Amino acid sequence: MIDPLFWLGLSLLLVATSLTAVLVAAIPALQELARAARSAEKLFDTLSRELPPTLDAIRMTGLEITDLTNDVGEGVKNASQLVSQVDQSLDSARIQAQNLQVGTRTIFVGVKAAWKNFTQQKPVGRIGDRTPSNEKPPLTLREREVLELGQENRRIKAEAYHPNDDYNDAANWETNFDDED
Repeated sequence: MIDPLFWLGLSLLLVATSLTAVLVAAIPALQELARAARSAEKLFDTLSRELPPTLDAIRMTGLEITDLTNDVGEGVKNASQLVSQVDQSLDSARIQAQNLQVGTRTIFVGVKAAWKNFTQQKPVGRIGDRTPSNEKPPLTLREREVLELGQENRRIKAEAYHPNDDYNDAANWETNFDDED
């Protein structure tokens, strides 16, 4: 039989050779592993330096967006108030225009009545044709103006109660009230 020491030495040599071969093969892998560890360490350092400012910038952007949203909300509110004020101004202008139209119409009717009275020829009467003393004397100019003003006020009231009737037309109105006198 062969000497057991020989076999022991040979097995130890084979184990040492295989360990050497494994170490020679593992050295590049260990070097790559060390290089990867250094890269990971650099990445973590970079993240620890860059991440907090980035998170702060994101937080500030969120706050700025909130402020802008509030500003836009206030702008919309102010715009709606402005539209409301313009609407009220238009309503006021419309009412003033209606009042002006009524006033103009009143002046027109008054001027027309004055012109009619001014241009109307007075009949030349004889002394015997005068009215008897028991009848009413003719109206003075002031009394006629008061009477015409009363008729104008009735016409305006009639227009207010009958906006679509013929009372709005000055010629029809005069005809209607002339028949009454």
